[in-house]
Amino acid sequence: MSMTVMRPAQGCCCHFNNAINNCFSLRYRRTLKTPSLATEFPFVAVASPPTRLSLSLRRRPLTVASYSAATMSSSPSYDKELAAAKKAVSLASRLCQKVQKALLQSDVQSKSDKSPVTVADYGSQAVVSLVLQRELPADPFSLVAEEDSGDLRDDSAQDIRARITELVNDTLSTDESSSSTLSVEQVLKAIDCGVSEGGATGRHWVLDPIDGTKGFVRGDQYAIALGLLDEGKVVLGALACPNLPLTSIAGANQQPSSGEVGCIFFAKLGSGTYMQPLEGGPAVEVHVTATENPEEASFFESYEAAHSLRGLTGSIAEKLGVKAPPVRIDSQAKYGALSRGDGAIYMRFPHKGYREKIWDHAAGCIVVTEAGGLVTDAAGKDLDFSKGRFLDLDTGIISTNAKLMPLLLKAVKESLKEGESCSSSM
Repeated sequence: MSMTVMRPAQGCCCHFNNAINNCFSLRYRRTLKTPSLATEFPFVAVASPPTRLSLSLRRRPLTVASYSAATMSSSPSYDKELAAAKKAVSLASRLCQKVQKALLQSDVQSKSDKSPVTVADYGSQAVVSLVLQRELPADPFSLVAEEDSGDLRDDSAQDIRARITELVNDTLSTDESSSSTLSVEQVLKAIDCGVSEGGATGRHWVLDPIDGTKGFVRGDQYAIALGLLDEGKVVLGALACPNLPLTSIAGANQQPSSGEVGCIFFAKLGSGTYMQPLEGGPAVEVHVTATENPEEASFFESYEAAHSLRGLTGSIAEKLGVKAPPVRIDSQAKYGALSRGDGAIYMRFPHKGYREKIWDHAAGCIVVTEAGGLVTDAAGKDLDFSKGRFLDLDTGIISTNAKLMPLLLKAVKESLKEGESCSSSM
């Protein structure tokens, strides 16, 4: 789909550098309550959904076959919501890409200055919030997300507020239906829509505006992850991975130097999982790997050691007889890569006391399950997204195909038991 730029970006580098020079420390607060913005933002129209294609994804090149559109007739009725979700994460990706490019071209790294990540994080959330409300004006709007605008309203954040507002307006102007310029206050109100607590009743959008901030800063993998809960169940997900190649990363722990990069994984309950180029193009159906041999089952883990107990995951891999080295990749991009068979196993065992947030897994979970995989806690129970902003689960999260799951659960149980025995004997 061609895009018409309604208003060019103005003063991008200047404002970005001003934001860099005005670093401030952010504290997340979730006390603000704001009404729906349905009447405040004249905005975009729903794009036509892509043609569904079928993809046989193994460990090598992808092959695409035609399919019958009649298969869509029995799908649940979340078509308009999925179209809105895809548009929202696609536009948010453009904003994040612009900030990441400027960051990588500067001398500033986020270890000492959080401003670039702040701009991208808040800007992404604003864009998603605005697009969903404009695309689905008749629906009650509830958004469970990571940020609120409390710290942005501080006097010291004036430059960053201005930069976020400029980026949001520039991003939305690239959509051919955009017709107005938003004020700083309108952008802040859009961010504040993310204060919902979710729960087991009604519909709630669940958003991580940038999942994998350290990968974002390095210029590596990150994701914009958006899911929809209906009566406590995840019914659709859209996972934008701006730096993930469209071809398999199996056997490689770094981004290829050539080939198309940037994709969206999307899934709707009962309808399968699809992958599409971020800039548009045919969608292809993807499936988790069908491997039954644990020795051939490569597994994913985060670059950041703090995100999981690598000693435990190493013990589990050893019990399974896994011989392949781990595929290290940031963010929920792991779920996308798993859904298309780049690897076979994902394990996440955070340190004691850490509580998993629903936005870190909602979109990725349905993307994997609709691709034929399983996502459970360490005891084999399905993840429960109906309890609010956090997941209450047993020890960790594991994901693989149905054939490997019994072996994986057995290895997890044995390794956890051994770990408890070691702790009690010390």
